[in-house]
Parts: sequence; structure tokens; C-alpha cells
Amino acid sequence: MTVRVGADAADGRATRGWRITLVIAIGRLVAAMSRMLGRGRGHVVGGRVMVALRPHIVAELSRGKQLTLVSATNGKSTTTRLIAEAMRTRGPVAHNATGANMAPGVASALADGRAAGAGALEVDEAHLPALAAETQAGVVVLMNLSRDQLDRGAEVSRLAARWRTMVEQADWPLTVVGNADDPLVTWACLPGRDVCWVAAGQRWRDDSVLCPACTHTLRHDGADWHCPHCELRRPRPAWSIEGSAIVPPDGRQYPVHLRLPGRVNVANAAMAAAAVETWGVAPDAAVAAFERVEDVDGRYVEATVDGRRIRLLLGKNPASWTELIDMVTDAARPLVVAINARGADGRDPSWLWDVPFELLAGRDAWATGERRFDLAVRLSVAGVTVVGVTADPLAAAAEAARGGAVEAVDMVANYTAFQAVRARVVL
Repeated sequence: MTVRVGADAADGRATRGWRITLVIAIGRLVAAMSRMLGRGRGHVVGGRVMVALRPHIVAELSRGKQLTLVSATNGKSTTTRLIAEAMRTRGPVAHNATGANMAPGVASALADGRAAGAGALEVDEAHLPALAAETQAGVVVLMNLSRDQLDRGAEVSRLAARWRTMVEQADWPLTVVGNADDPLVTWACLPGRDVCWVAAGQRWRDDSVLCPACTHTLRHDGADWHCPHCELRRPRPAWSIEGSAIVPPDGRQYPVHLRLPGRVNVANAAMAAAAVETWGVAPDAAVAAFERVEDVDGRYVEATVDGRRIRLLLGKNPASWTELIDMVTDAARPLVVAINARGADGRDPSWLWDVPFELLAGRDAWATGERRFDLAVRLSVAGVTVVGVTADPLAAAAEAARGGAVEAVDMVANYTAFQAVRARVVL
């Protein structure tokens, strides 16, 4: 009797291969139809079709890839983009560049990068445990947790507990790159067998006042922090930041001249450099790759509208606004703020009262978007002069630029307002 085990296995792989190819083709067709109908960029609906037709397609497309998953409340899109750029120095990379960060978006990105040997994927905080287990990613980057979309999302302490369970129960080789300056992230990472700590900083501390381990009040001493009632404390970081330089474990400094503004993006670069070093990308090569990134899916880009320059910034919650305020302090640039409160934004706009708009007191600003009146009240209370309240963000930008020669208008918008403006401007 002839035994054809090897041949049968090869036949099985070939059968699976053409079935996956067919599913991907159907998903791409649906995505193309969505774009033709003007219903979106198609990555989510195409991915939904793929997952519906083949529920384990994410796991199947992940096999054999050097996968890095990135999750955070803020900064995951930028950090994932930086990781993808650095990994491309070694070859093609699967990357969900449009920010579709749940299972359908991940499926689409893996399908588009099916032949790639590596993947850099941002993942929604609540969906990370399931997708980490499904992909069995070799590296998971955990950056920060803060309040966001609380009408439809979990409290940050609950998300931290889910992350901790994920790290604790991981039964595959997993390196966790964690922000040592965020107590919630630190607590989540601690059960990991291979944790790389990065001193990425944390300006927004209002969501990590209490110890996630014992609920007592944490104590902060400069960058250091600890719980006086249990053993939880800031771990010693292997990677850190000195000014605008990234410092890896060997102590050598790598100055970063990013095209992306703000201290927060140097921190994102440090997290990205630590992640790609795990895959063998040296810090100097990573930094050189980071410096080629000009924008992240429209963030930070300057667009042209009727001859006027508009710099687009995304500010979606108190923590991200705390970082963004440093980027909009130039009084020579008129400031337009656009706020919606749709499902993707969180329908409750009360988070505006946690944003330190007082740091912009004395500035002129234009309030726009669907919740412009809520925003105008908040800005006025903070001492910001609300010059105009206009429904249309681009009309507000035109009004802000009128009457004087300005270099550009700064427009900060939350998620759906940002996407609506982005779809209308010339990049």
C-alpha cells in the first residue's frame, strides 16, 4: 500500500489556498463596490465579508508573519505607521493604514499584504485580546489607556484588566513593549514573560490616579511613581527619551528629526523603535525610516482649500488634546475646532470639560461641527475668545483666514469631523 501523507497534506494546503484566494477576491469586490457607491473606503465592509465567509481567515493569513500589534487610546495609528515604515526596510509589510482596527480591518490588511513577511497592525483596545490570540503576534505594543467614548466603550480599568489577562494567558512566544510611565499599562504588562519597558511619558494622569492592583492612591515624584500600599511601581525602562533623541538599552542617543510635530510623536517613535528592534531593525535604521513619514492618514498634513493652507490635527479625547495644545500655541495661526458626537466619536460630549482649554486663554478660535454650541460654551468658560460659531468646518476655516495674511489655519477635529474634512480637501 502506498502512503501519500505528504501529497495529501500538499493537496490540503492547495485547496485551502484557492479557497482563501476566492474569499479575498469576493471581499475586494465588495470593497470596490463600496468605494464606487461613495459609502467609504471599503476596508471594513470587505473585511466583514471575508470573516463571514471564512471565520478563521485572520489566523490563516497571520501564519508565518513577523506580526506587531499596537494598541492604545491615543497614538496607535502613528506608532503603527512608524513601525510599518521601519519594517519596510526589510521587505513588504501588511499594514492597516486607514485605521480600520477591528477584526474586519485587520483581515483586509492581512489580505492586501498576503505575500508580505511582516505586519504592523493597530488594534482597538477592547478587541486586542481576541486578535492577539488569533494572530499569535510576536510583538504587542501597549502604549496608554485613558477615557474615550465611554458611552460605548469600557472603563479604562476594565480594559487594563483585559490586557493583563491577555498577557498572562499568552501561550505563544510573545514580547510585550510597554509604556513604563502609564500605571495601567504597567500593571497589565507585568505578567509577561518578555517585557521591554519604554519611558514614553504620560502627561494625562487623571485616569491613573488609583492603583490598578489595590485601588489606593498612587504617588508621583517627577517621572517616577509608585503605590505606597502594594508592590506596584514604575519599572526601570530599557528605552528612554532625552530631548528629541531616542536612547536604547546601550545608552547611545539617536536624535530624531521627525516631520510629525510634538513631543508625543518622539515618544511614539521610541515605542516603535523598541518594537522593531525585536525583529532585528537597528535603531539607526529605524530612526532614518521614521523621518520619512510626513503624515498619518491625513493627520498633521497641510491641505489647500481655496488657496488657503489648513493644517489638520486629530483631537478626540482629553488626553490627546493635552498633547495637541502644545502644537497650536502659535497665535499667528487662526484656530478652528470641529466637534461631532456620532457613534465613532462617543455621543456624550461632556469630555470637553476635561480638556485643559484654559491653556489657550486669550486666543481667538472658531467653533464648528455638530456640537459647536457645546464647544463654544466650553471655550468661552476657558477664556478663549470665540470669534465665530459655524456649522461647516471649511466655512469656519475660510472665515478664520479672512481679513489678514496668515501662513495657515490650524484645524483640530475629533474623529468623524476630521474624516469629513479630510474627504473634502486637496492633500
